[in-house]
Amino acid sequence: MMRLDLSIPALRARYLDGSLTPALLVKLLHEQMLAEDAALDRHLWIRRLMLDEMHAYAVALEKADAKTLPLYGIPFAIKDNIDLAGIPTTAACPEFAYTPEASATVVQRLIAAGAIPVGKTNLDQFATGLVGVRSPYGACRNSINPDYVSGGSSAGSAVAVALGLASFSLGTDTAGSGRVPAMFNNLVGLKPTCGRIPATGVVPACRTLDAVSVFALTAADAATVLGAAQGEDPLDAYSRTMPPHGYNFGAASSFRFGIPREADLEFHGNPEGPAQFAQAVAHLRVLGGTPVEVDLTPFRAVATLLYEGPWVAERYQAIRPFIEAQPQALHPVTRAITEKGAQISAPDTFAALYRLKELERQTRPVWEDIDCLITPTAGTIYTIDAVQADPIRLNSNLGHYTNYVNLLDLSAVAVPTGFMSGALAGLPWGVTLVAPAGQDLPLLTLASRLHARTVPTVGATPHAPHRLASATPDGSPFPSGQVQVAVCGAHLSGLPLNGQLTQRGARLVRLVRSAPCYKLFALPGGPPRRPGMLRVDEGGAAIEMEVWELPAREFGSFVAGIPAPLGMGTVALEDGTQVQGFVCEAYASAQAQDITHFGGWRSYLRSVS
Repeated sequence: MMRLDLSIPALRARYLDGSLTPALLVKLLHEQMLAEDAALDRHLWIRRLMLDEMHAYAVALEKADAKTLPLYGIPFAIKDNIDLAGIPTTAACPEFAYTPEASATVVQRLIAAGAIPVGKTNLDQFATGLVGVRSPYGACRNSINPDYVSGGSSAGSAVAVALGLASFSLGTDTAGSGRVPAMFNNLVGLKPTCGRIPATGVVPACRTLDAVSVFALTAADAATVLGAAQGEDPLDAYSRTMPPHGYNFGAASSFRFGIPREADLEFHGNPEGPAQFAQAVAHLRVLGGTPVEVDLTPFRAVATLLYEGPWVAERYQAIRPFIEAQPQALHPVTRAITEKGAQISAPDTFAALYRLKELERQTRPVWEDIDCLITPTAGTIYTIDAVQADPIRLNSNLGHYTNYVNLLDLSAVAVPTGFMSGALAGLPWGVTLVAPAGQDLPLLTLASRLHARTVPTVGATPHAPHRLASATPDGSPFPSGQVQVAVCGAHLSGLPLNGQLTQRGARLVRLVRSAPCYKLFALPGGPPRRPGMLRVDEGGAAIEMEVWELPAREFGSFVAGIPAPLGMGTVALEDGTQVQGFVCEAYASAQAQDITHFGGWRSYLRSVS
């Protein structure tokens, strides 16, 4: 059976040209699911929706306008610790199951944006694990090699997308569950800033740390989903509306990225790991990145707190009435981990909170020197048999690079970057890009560029069609809160007034020239010497400029400090775009020297030095 291309742009194009309808999509997808069930037993579903159930969502879209709904007719899978109205939520524990009357807030928002749910997916029970084998519904098998783990806890969600049965899926991520399965199944995995997607209607693991995550074929698809799902929910005390993300380092021609010291890199015996990671670093260099070595010691110290500190007690609290009433209902490994939480005291909790605050302060300076951090998503991958024989240690290994992220309130995106060879031939490799809270879109933008460099290397798998990383996220649902300003004189980098920009958090975006309709004048007075740019009908030239980006909140104070005859106006650039920039009042040209023929302020300064 020919597989549908379920990438969001491909489906939208077919809906808009009339070659596909939501009703036809769910029919074709249902047939594909039946064929997949017959050929492969991956244990990815806990409750797949039947054709009539999917069809009801498709019919509801008949009167909608495909142009206005960003997820019109887009099929998605839901981790079975997230509520879908009328369908049981099990958290992979049948005795715990309940049938919600309302869907989780995130599911409601996605359906309102046009998305069609297709089923509830298997997981490590109560979202406790990074392996996908701790479930009474069976070990969820890897989409590429079924002898290997799929990654957890959001196991089935990743496999559903990787097998071409959903365009995207929802998972949850407390310790890496939205990232490790992404690597193991050749997907993009977005672990957004905690609280950016509300968790109302999600069975908690650690309520203070949980994040609803997104698995997608591309970073652009993940950004589209995030745009529809994000935003504060009054029913979730931990949800939040993020401020503008600021400077988009992911789109910049140059950026700085942290890499772990050699001593901090751990591949758990995987001989493929070092070369795979080095290749990903090389890709970022080509994209304009400058690597900066980072000491991961305090990050790793934070990671140990997650399962050796009071957050295990939080897992216990999340299901306390149930585990105290029916402890035998839990998977043995899940029970062994969770029951330890009952032994943690209040003094232990405060001691750990104090320690976390100390470590957070130690990690904070790192972000002053880099835009993002790159690490392996996981150092290696294991067979299902190996994990079942050694469930705690091997699971812990898979969280080596993930466990600290939510404790430090960071955002992260897992990106496929290659396939391994040797004993692990054909299995995917990937890295994770990490940045402070709120930097989801810059990370997705950079992830899209990095992913594009690996295509076709990671573009195809035996179970998913070849795919190109689609366009870099345009950021329309993600206001940057930045203003671009073109400067032509003393505010240029390295010149006396440049500090008025950098002190306000401005960053150089690009070198440009104005449209050839300006004259440049050396104004009297100083120091410092200052030029004036005047738009003219004839006799103008293209003037060398720099475009800087600064936070909108700082723009007013910057403009207030500009003395007459200069001011801020709209400047036309040589490439046809327009930005805010320095302009000069016409009267000032009478007392100024015309220096237009120099083509720019730096050239003029060299002539008079």
